[in-house]
Amino acid sequence: MNLLSAFLVILLLVVLNAVFAMGELALVSVRRARLAVLVRNGVPGATQAAALAEDPHRFLPTVQVGITLVSIIEGTFGGAKIGHLLTPYVARVPWFAPFASEIALGVTVVAITYLMLVLGELVPKQLALRRPERIAAALSRPLGVLSRLTAPAVWVLGRSSALVLRGFGISRIDPQTVTEEELRALIAEGAAAGVLETEERAMIERLLRLADKPVRAIMTPRNELAWIERNASRREIARVIKTVPHSRLVVCEGGIDNPVGVIWAKDILDMLLDGGDISINAVLRQPVVIPETISALVVLERLRADPLGLALVLDEYGGFEGLVTAADVFAAIVGQPPKPHSLLPEAPVEGAPAEFTLDGTEPIDEIRDRLGIESVPAEGTYHTLAGLVLALLHRVPATGDKVAYGGWSFEVLEMDGRRVQLVRVVREALAA
Repeated sequence: MNLLSAFLVILLLVVLNAVFAMGELALVSVRRARLAVLVRNGVPGATQAAALAEDPHRFLPTVQVGITLVSIIEGTFGGAKIGHLLTPYVARVPWFAPFASEIALGVTVVAITYLMLVLGELVPKQLALRRPERIAAALSRPLGVLSRLTAPAVWVLGRSSALVLRGFGISRIDPQTVTEEELRALIAEGAAAGVLETEERAMIERLLRLADKPVRAIMTPRNELAWIERNASRREIARVIKTVPHSRLVVCEGGIDNPVGVIWAKDILDMLLDGGDISINAVLRQPVVIPETISALVVLERLRADPLGLALVLDEYGGFEGLVTAADVFAAIVGQPPKPHSLLPEAPVEGAPAEFTLDGTEPIDEIRDRLGIESVPAEGTYHTLAGLVLALLHRVPATGDKVAYGGWSFEVLEMDGRRVQLVRVVREALAA
């Protein structure tokens, strides 16, 4: 065998090592969802790749056996054969002649190591990281054949590694699960790559928060409700129907603390147009009643089956807290409609104005997202900007009160009784 033939053998071994390294990293890095898409599209090898990815005990020992065998053959063949073939060429240099065999061996080891690292490890692994699903599908069949051929050795290695892992209290490799944090990271990655529009990303993130958002965070509180007395006169009923823009009204008896049902404004309007007697009791409907602690996602499921599309919210003592509609749930997903005087920026904080005026009822999670505030004090005990101001001041605010938090200054501009109506938000650097 001449030097060229020996070099071609080494190059072949490097290619084999590259295949094993690329297949190993591709199968480890593969995303199950993307691989499932390839399976559905009928990509050759995708089904076998999915099976291997689900059973790392099968392919990891197989790949390791292949890499180990290639490394042993390379070391033995390179040192014995190429070093021997290279020695006469080195000996032609008078200064190197006394140490020709040692120098030839050293050059051989360095050259093979370089080729192995660059062509056998680094380059194939970089390729595997860029397209793990496609590469896993392409290499799954040869790796599957190899796993069957090396089944006895793989079984021994698998049992041996399992015994060692058991000594560390690890019995098996847990199946991969996608956490909410990983899902959010994928959404952010998709938005950064331009796959998702800004509003699409915001909508998906709101949807992820829906199951964690209690109904009291999206309901209309009782002090903002339009309601009508059960025994109201014809004139009072007509006035309410004329002035209130809602299609449904809460009916109370003896005050807002005692809701007894809901009416459709259209039913009352039909009675008014017919010129007959108006009877609220005749058109009174019983809505769904829910506790304030259930999530907005559960509310959505309840309201989907309810013809009224709304529910009364009660606290743990049975007190009336407010009203929630299907539109409130949808607004929690697609975003709240703009409120008067509210200039909450739609862009990330880097591109937002440094000063703006916000309504006190702005949802706190929207405030956190837009202003870049990671956490808020007493989180979960309130759900609006007004609640944040109360939590920061530890008292009922007054017009002109200022408080700083998270790099922002919050100034109360307007109060409606004891309710925070408007808040000016300014970056602290500009507020100073």
